Amino acid sequence: MMVKICGITNRDDAMAAVDAGASAIGFNFYHDSPRYISPTGAAIIAEKLPAEVWKVGVFVDETAETIARIGLQVGLDVAQLHGLSQARGLRVWHACKAGDPDALNIAVAMLSADGTIEAFLLDAPSGPLQGGTGVTWDWSIAKDLPHKIIIAGGLDGDNVAQAIREAQPWGVDACSRLEKSPGLKDHFKMRKFIIAALEPQ
Repeated sequence: MMVKICGITNRDDAMAAVDAGASAIGFNFYHDSPRYISPTGAAIIAEKLPAEVWKVGVFVDETAETIARIGLQVGLDVAQLHGLSQARGLRVWHACKAGDPDALNIAVAMLSADGTIEAFLLDAPSGPLQGGTGVTWDWSIAKDLPHKIIIAGGLDGDNVAQAIREAQPWGVDACSRLEKSPGLKDHFKMRKFIIAALEPQ
């Protein structure tokens, strides 16, 4: 199970996530997010991460040129794309809203046609925040999609095992329910989530 901790803004939280067994660390480069981190700040954290931990950049309506520049500066492994963002030269996880199953199936089919997307991240509808709201959704929607699926939205140590059973995803992603305040993680909650996600289902 791929386990991503998103919205990392400081080294202590990043290393606590790694120590607990996280597969990936997410840096949010969307300026309007309360978890925004500058590329320079992310690079300082990223240089201390083990090579096997994936560094994921979260982008909203961003150009391929900007993503490539930030990707090089930070040493990103993956670009997580929201809205109209485009990326080249990085693995791509494309974010979709899970609120409308029919629209979701159409979007996934269309986006996967060119074969450049490694995985789809399904999140709850969140308005202008583009994620990080802590809202859950019907995880079973993801079960029959024939792609690598990452589920996000309202996950924590109390419900991630159920979400995995219902969705049978490739990975899980959590952010706001693991925080003391926006951008600052609660290490106990984070460890509880990671351990629960990695337990055999």
